[in-house]
Amino acid sequence: SSDLLHPTFLPFLLVATAATGFSSDTMGPATLTSVSAEVVDQIEIKTALVSVFDKAGLEDLGKFLASKGVHILSTGGTAAKLRELGCTVQDVADYTGSPEILDGRVKTLHPKVHGGLLAARGNAGHEAEMEKHGIRKIDLVVVNLYPFQQAVAKGGDFATCIENIDIGGPAMIRASAKNNAAVTIMTDPSQYPVLMKTMSENNGCTTFAFRKNMAAAAYALTSSYDSAVSAWMAGEVTEPPAKQTVAFEVERPLKYGCNPHQLPAGLCSVGGAGLPFEVVAGVPGYINLLDAVNAWQLVHELAQATSLPAAASFKHVSPAGAAIGIPLSDEERIVYEVKDKELTATAAAYVRARNADPMCSFGDFVAISHEVDKATAMILKIEVSDGIIAPGFAPEALEILKAKKGGKFIVLKADPNFKIPEKEYRMVGGLGFMQKRNDALFDSAKLDKVVTKITTLPDQAKKDLMLASIAIKYTQSNSVGYSKDGMMVGVGAGQQSRVDCVKLAGRKVATWWLRFHPKVKGLAFKDGVKRQDRVNARVRYIEGDMEEAEKTQWLKNFDAAPEPLTAEEKSSFLKGLDGVAISSDAFFPFRDSIDHATRLGVKYVAQPGGSVADAEVIGACDTYGMAMAFTNLRLFHH
Repeated sequence: SSDLLHPTFLPFLLVATAATGFSSDTMGPATLTSVSAEVVDQIEIKTALVSVFDKAGLEDLGKFLASKGVHILSTGGTAAKLRELGCTVQDVADYTGSPEILDGRVKTLHPKVHGGLLAARGNAGHEAEMEKHGIRKIDLVVVNLYPFQQAVAKGGDFATCIENIDIGGPAMIRASAKNNAAVTIMTDPSQYPVLMKTMSENNGCTTFAFRKNMAAAAYALTSSYDSAVSAWMAGEVTEPPAKQTVAFEVERPLKYGCNPHQLPAGLCSVGGAGLPFEVVAGVPGYINLLDAVNAWQLVHELAQATSLPAAASFKHVSPAGAAIGIPLSDEERIVYEVKDKELTATAAAYVRARNADPMCSFGDFVAISHEVDKATAMILKIEVSDGIIAPGFAPEALEILKAKKGGKFIVLKADPNFKIPEKEYRMVGGLGFMQKRNDALFDSAKLDKVVTKITTLPDQAKKDLMLASIAIKYTQSNSVGYSKDGMMVGVGAGQQSRVDCVKLAGRKVATWWLRFHPKVKGLAFKDGVKRQDRVNARVRYIEGDMEEAEKTQWLKNFDAAPEPLTAEEKSSFLKGLDGVAISSDAFFPFRDSIDHATRLGVKYVAQPGGSVADAEVIGACDTYGMAMAFTNLRLFHH
């Protein structure tokens, strides 16, 4: 009972319970029965207990309570501040007759406090006991908690973190929230204006609906707080508990989830850590954000591995392209339609990323590892894109991007120092899954184990293999990626068969390379044909499998019908493709993937190894003059 909150009984605090009776059945343990109480809508705030660590907003609240003649119980610095504001304040120690003890660890843990919080109004027995023991009814509690998470974030030692675990605060919050029929609990300065408004509109009273809402918020807070303590403590012991809790806080509601009928939807921070980015412009949606966080991790890791600016073009949680900031040749500038554009290293990275598969990149979400400069913004200005995430934006660049799409273009400023939690949790079909985050950094050391007769990997080949491997790390599995000259040139995602990934991505490689064919470069478009329409028309020209109705529409892009690109011409041109790298997120189970990859100029291979067919695959690489590294790192992504 609350009597056990007397300092004499504190060792037993965690096992003490209160009840007027028990209810049980054959299905489980006994439960407490309800206590008789009078529930009224409006409760006048006559006595308030205020004890806060964070004193933000206290001045306005204190003046308001003083104007209403509220008697305030308080402690320490809070009491001193409230007296300065003209409030009638009684120290809790004076009220309880018990001083603060144990270096302040025990201040409010007393039956005269918790009795005033938990007593059922209108219950004759409770009313009599309160009178007998000199207990005041406490109508309002304003409490916030010791900054435990901040102590952990600052690297506090075990003893410091332990000392920042609040005991009295959560006890008062839970007691007040439980007795929401009579007590109003405030746990955050952001709630104070709503409290003052409610009291002003109800003659100094709070309503039952308001008290219940605040109680729900209070339990969410204590749950989150306990979750943070539990997670930290689990990392400090040799036998972590089986029960694990993760607190999600909705930071901003979303229009809907994956689909319009999936409501409600929201973006949440985890464990009180805040968000890894700031929304600068636009209104991001659920899938936008999935693309953004995956794309940002990709470019952040790629820049670390290569020491070059990196860019990614994402669609539906997989990269359509990714690249590093290597200068473009004159021919590439023509093919990618940026002949007269200023191209910094960052701009070059995005041009390359976008041009791996420019048809799929239509409406992409962009990630840039470095500050976005004006040159990069000017490239983005001419592309159809939904948004961007980057660690910073030059002033001119930001103004260009904020004006894009009539102000609807999404701009997210990433925090490069944000520490992603080590463990990941997800729910699927009512089941919870937990795993360590895939934080393995793919760097050049992963390419040291070359298992083929050719053992040399040129520097550019290493960069391309790192690029391809990091790109598929953030691609839906099974996945395979081809790269050349610092850019992805084909990504095969989400196939059940590995060779199908190789073929799917290989088709994209062929399309990319054939864009350099003289006939494709020479396509003479009508004036006024839009940029993306030119991109799509070139791809369909290369593929060449148009139905008559589609071809009729396609021909409208030109003044004269282009001469077809024959199968023989395509095959001949593809033989000129060489020096391509390929990476696989898991081992090649058969040599068929290598047999197909050689048709696309592959000379460098990275894969985890570990298949019973490793010798067969190595033999195929030796036959085709390829160098292959076993990375010993599987990169499945689901």
